[in-house]
Amino acid sequence: MSRRTSRRIPALPSWLPVDPYILALIGTVVLAALLPVSGAGAEVAGGASTGAVALLFFLYGARLSTAEALDGLRHWRLHLTVLACTFLVFPLLGLASHGLVPYVLTPQLQDGFLFLCLVPSTIQSSIAFTSIARGNVPAAICAGSFSSIAGIVLTPLLAAALLGGSGGGFSADSLMKIVLQLLVPFLAGQLLRRWVGGFIGRHRKVLGYVDRGSILLVVYTAFSEGMVAGIWHQVTPLRLGALLGAEAVLLALMLAISWYGAKRLGFGREDRIAIQFAGSKKSLAAGLPMASVLFGAHASLAVLPLMLFHQMQLMVCAVIAKRRSRDPLPSGAPVGPAQAELVN
Repeated sequence: MSRRTSRRIPALPSWLPVDPYILALIGTVVLAALLPVSGAGAEVAGGASTGAVALLFFLYGARLSTAEALDGLRHWRLHLTVLACTFLVFPLLGLASHGLVPYVLTPQLQDGFLFLCLVPSTIQSSIAFTSIARGNVPAAICAGSFSSIAGIVLTPLLAAALLGGSGGGFSADSLMKIVLQLLVPFLAGQLLRRWVGGFIGRHRKVLGYVDRGSILLVVYTAFSEGMVAGIWHQVTPLRLGALLGAEAVLLALMLAISWYGAKRLGFGREDRIAIQFAGSKKSLAAGLPMASVLFGAHASLAVLPLMLFHQMQLMVCAVIAKRRSRDPLPSGAPVGPAQAELVN
């Protein structure tokens, strides 16, 4: 654990960050709007997207260190708190957003808003912000990992229970797709980790580009289908502004609940920082492939709230992390933060 958390990375800039990967995602959406794939090309792109999703989850499984997960079990109260924020409090707030239809959100945007509340937490960016704020980095690593594992099972189940027949029309066939495209590759990665883990570790940077390229392909396919179906006529600038406002309220509520709720539960400063960053954030990398499986042709509108929320959480949490890094520490506490790898 110590070897992983001791690597040094450049600190985030003091100004509000605009994640370059978000710019790439926006460019992909623009490309899909101008040159959507259709007909036979759509079938090829769909097959490639399915393969990319399977590859993503195979790599997720192969990267996860079982030893790190077991080492973090001693922080079980912290992990349960993060899981409760991610898969209980977030979904409850998502359900409350039904009251925003039709005055603030359209039914399709509300489905996407609810879906973003169901996806697991981030790993890399939560670790990085926890590190900058001088929080409990090992706990953030384990909490994010546990959330990602739980999300492979809980996100589809929650989608089946809360979204029902809306959006992608969740069914037994959808559940089978989840098992084959997400769960089976993930388990295969875990089983083969002892043989492929070293290779993945040595080529982490290159495989990171594979990750992001695969997600861009998923986004291009989803938004191309949306353009061909003509669903973008349902989204106006006013609706987008209303969506951003609703997401700002959602993020503010989760940041407050995770921070002050952890204080009421008796957690110390370092643990509260890990809980706040891991418990208030949602994973774009995990959510996009899941949405492509769950929503099919309707995935473009379903992932739009998640894409917007992802950039918003990065900008807000960067400011919070910088402010927390200047907080006075108790006497005898280490001054320098542990460093972690920031991917997205």
